[in-house]
Amino acid sequence: MNLMLPTHEQYLYLCKENNDDPKTRDRDLESIKEWLRQEPHLPDAFGDKAILNFLRWGKFSLEKTKKRMDMYFTIRSAFPHLFTNRDISNPELKSNHDYFLFAVLPFMTDKARRITVVSAPRDDFQSEDLVNFGKIVFMISDIRLHLEEGALDTYIIDASIIQIKHFPKVPVSAIKDFLVSALEGYPVRVKEVHVVNASTVVSLVLKWASHFIKDKIIRRIQIHENLESLHKCIPKEYLPEEFGGTAGKLIDFNKQWILTLEERKQWIKEQEKLKADESKRVAVGTNRNNIFGVEGSFRQLKID
Repeated sequence: MNLMLPTHEQYLYLCKENNDDPKTRDRDLESIKEWLRQEPHLPDAFGDKAILNFLRWGKFSLEKTKKRMDMYFTIRSAFPHLFTNRDISNPELKSNHDYFLFAVLPFMTDKARRITVVSAPRDDFQSEDLVNFGKIVFMISDIRLHLEEGALDTYIIDASIIQIKHFPKVPVSAIKDFLVSALEGYPVRVKEVHVVNASTVVSLVLKWASHFIKDKIIRRIQIHENLESLHKCIPKEYLPEEFGGTAGKLIDFNKQWILTLEERKQWIKEQEKLKADESKRVAVGTNRNNIFGVEGSFRQLKID
């Protein structure tokens, strides 16, 4: 999958949005690279593009960037069920699209936002299918981390996948692990979340989520009663056909990403080595209790 880079106008907009000054960018990049070399529990080196995306997420605050990058490497050692054994040729991963479709679309909107779409052809998935879906999401997220140049994020979720029968099957811990990894481990700038095909169950889920997700992101969630409502927010030219758009089929975008995962299989395997070594951490070590709290309660997520 080739991600289209920002146009000149989008680049200028993103520089302003991310407090990205080309005159000081290299200096800040070198500061983070030197910090990595000095932290014994973190990898000595990381890709320049990836570091720049963390800097852009933190609007070039070095402290915010360091904290987010530390969390990125920490979750990779804290949640091995999501960040190891990620060979897409394994049958349970390759067949995951039977249950879930996930695609970051290659183009950007006129507001410099990259659209990610989540849907599900079937609703008979089990908890292990959800974990495998998480692996695919984070493999794609890792690739994107090393390709992007500061894009903002819009998410479209087909909520028909959320049904009351799923709750006994899915451990709360699995949802927590996924959310903390996605929202606190990666440099994600969530600007919009659009939910379609929502049932009354979705309202219950959002009410539950409001206890640990900041109000800022809750306010960015829009529930649409129909596709016409979605089209008022996002032009059809940016939407897959399954959502009434003209940009192509979601299943085809999903297949392109699976092919990309196959092509980058060795690179993904090497990425599994990039994680925190808690035995070398100078400060207090990090484990599951440190992330979620002593009793496993899910602390509030910080959303920029």
